[in-house]
Amino acid sequence: MSKKYTYKNAGVDVEKADKFVDIIKKLTKSKEIGKFSGLYEIDFSLYKNPVLVSSTDGVGTKLKIAQAKNIHNTVGIDLVAMCANDILCLGAKPLFFLDYLSFGKLNLKIAEELIKGIIKGCEEAECILLGGETAEMPGFYSEGEYDMAGFIVGIVEKDKIIDGSKINSDDIVLGLASSGLHSNGYSLVRKLFLEDLKFSLDEEIPELKAPLYCELLKPTKIYVKYIFHLLRKIEIKGIAHITGGGFYINIPRILPKNLGVEIFEGSWEIPPIFLLIKKLGNISHFEMFKTFNMGIGMIIIISEKDKDIALNELKNLHCKAFVIGKVKEQKEKIKFV
Repeated sequence: MSKKYTYKNAGVDVEKADKFVDIIKKLTKSKEIGKFSGLYEIDFSLYKNPVLVSSTDGVGTKLKIAQAKNIHNTVGIDLVAMCANDILCLGAKPLFFLDYLSFGKLNLKIAEELIKGIIKGCEEAECILLGGETAEMPGFYSEGEYDMAGFIVGIVEKDKIIDGSKINSDDIVLGLASSGLHSNGYSLVRKLFLEDLKFSLDEEIPELKAPLYCELLKPTKIYVKYIFHLLRKIEIKGIAHITGGGFYINIPRILPKNLGVEIFEGSWEIPPIFLLIKKLGNISHFEMFKTFNMGIGMIIIISEKDKDIALNELKNLHCKAFVIGKVKEQKEKIKFV
């Protein structure tokens, strides 16, 4: 055989990957990026009995929209948000984040945009980008395609873990507004708008007052600063991140056995994108609230006495919040009234 094989002519350019590490170092201003693993020193003088909390997630088929529009600087925020908001539900403060990026063919410009989004997400989550992995996988992904996953570690004092055990009947359910679809339900959204109805991503949608892609690429809201501000003012008994599974799957995860939640219909304004999906897809009320966040990205459960304080503090932080329900002794975990 006369042909000489190299990793590069097989489709993997390790020199280009090394250049990408240099780009990340400049963007993060970190000398630690690029080593075999990341180091994070915990100041144990700040804690009596610290517990580490971790989560991992991805962005899902929302990436198809980013790739189709060649807009890559927002999905990195989504990646951090999905992980940071999850550990927040236990009252954990994010410490550091790791990313995994995989490409059919590494494009340095696209990769840099992805990292910029991840760094912005880390800033909003008040944590650092500690390291990650970049893989070039020709034959697995097509050129122009990529996937991404993230892993986060946070910390919480053991006696301050928020696990829902203190939730009582007649506690108040507050809903914190989402920025839109966040990163869930995109397989349904893409099938409805792009495959079946043949919408263009550039199509101006009157109900949205913007092209379709602008709505679909809104980054997921990160709630870290809001929750930790509130924790300095009041007791939060339960937190649920409203992701895939919507209200019906996520809220019951934090409720004690004998308790359910009454959700007050009409207590917040459902954003137009959800109403449009419901109408065009002829989707039931149950299916909508089992699939999407419906304009509420996170719910918190607090005592009635803390309601006004919480609403005022969130208003001062420019975070839209609504009293959307009440905890009740009932068989149904979620009941709309």
